[in-house]
Amino acid sequence: MNISALQNHVHRYLPPKDGDARTLLLLHGTGGNESDLLPLAQLLAPNAGVLSPRGRVLERGAARFFGRLAEGVFDLDDLRLRTQNLIAFVDAAAAKYEFDPNSVIAVGLSNGANIATSVLLTSPDTLSCAILFRPMVPFEPNDPPPLNGKRILIAAGERDEMVPRAHPEHLAELLRVCGAEVTLVWQPGGHGLTRADIDAAHDWLKAGATA
Repeated sequence: MNISALQNHVHRYLPPKDGDARTLLLLHGTGGNESDLLPLAQLLAPNAGVLSPRGRVLERGAARFFGRLAEGVFDLDDLRLRTQNLIAFVDAAAAKYEFDPNSVIAVGLSNGANIATSVLLTSPDTLSCAILFRPMVPFEPNDPPPLNGKRILIAAGERDEMVPRAHPEHLAELLRVCGAEVTLVWQPGGHGLTRADIDAAHDWLKAGATA
């Protein structure tokens, strides 16, 4: 187990209940922390375990999972580094807390959704599936990674002031080219999470559990 990978991330871990083998990897948006999405986890899958790290990059005091050069312009070198760090963190956490590393579901919001996508495109085996709220395309891989059969939900806002409409659509196509089963859901709201997003994600998770 890579102790430093675990110790380098402030995080919360909550064990699963009633035999649920899943672990939700909660990845907050800019300015969030390791506690922000815990209520969301309870609404999505109350019996699943929870692993919730805090982003290690500070932008004017706001925690993020990787740096950016300007609004909507990502620091790709930092993204690559932070993505590898997050992958190592998940591996170390699975060893320490003894959860199934093959049943980790990313739940990412905005910046958190973007690094979750980067993990999918970098290390396909780290995540079993993913819920991406308000994501952009973090980078274009040189070769499509094998995401065959992985279920991915993209929840986008029709009036999102931060994410151009082309990004969720292009991301969905990119992930489909990699073999993923992608569901793209549009909500009438903006960049913030809505009850409709939560309901759609809950139903999508439930459908996957019973499929």
